Amino acid sequence: MSTKKMHANEVSTDVSLVRRLLTSQFPQWANLPIKPIPSAGTDNAIFRLGHDMSVRLPRIDWAEAQVDKEHEWMPRLAPHLPLAIPLPLAQGKPDEKYPYRWSVYRWLNGKNASIYQLVDPCQTATELAQFITALQQIDTTGGLIAAEHNLRDVKC
Repeated sequence: MSTKKMHANEVSTDVSLVRRLLTSQFPQWANLPIKPIPSAGTDNAIFRLGHDMSVRLPRIDWAEAQVDKEHEWMPRLAPHLPLAIPLPLAQGKPDEKYPYRWSVYRWLNGKNASIYQLVDPCQTATELAQFITALQQIDTTGGLIAAEHNLRDVKC
């Protein structure tokens, strides 16, 4: 089963690609179940790996720059935040059939937020505000400024 293409020039991704990349680069995870995850995101294809991991494959060239940023910053941000964020476990390399760096992450259980699924929308809003406040208080000196499609990196 292929994931639906969202860009004219995006690379094809599917379960067999994920399995092949894992087999060659992270064989300890190669026999775990792999399942495509529907996503509204346009930069990465996401696959569930076993029960507690995910694989993110950039769909398009501009998304590859996010891989290094996430591997550097997610572990640095996590201890300062009141809610869990996905943490990178491994970084894969391009190969002859897949041109980008890619990642294996810790899986976070949950569902996409929808006002209809929230038990207590006010509590959720409070937790989100606390998360944003904590995020804004983290010292990011020397970090990269987010740029359109991550095409350029500007130091703070």
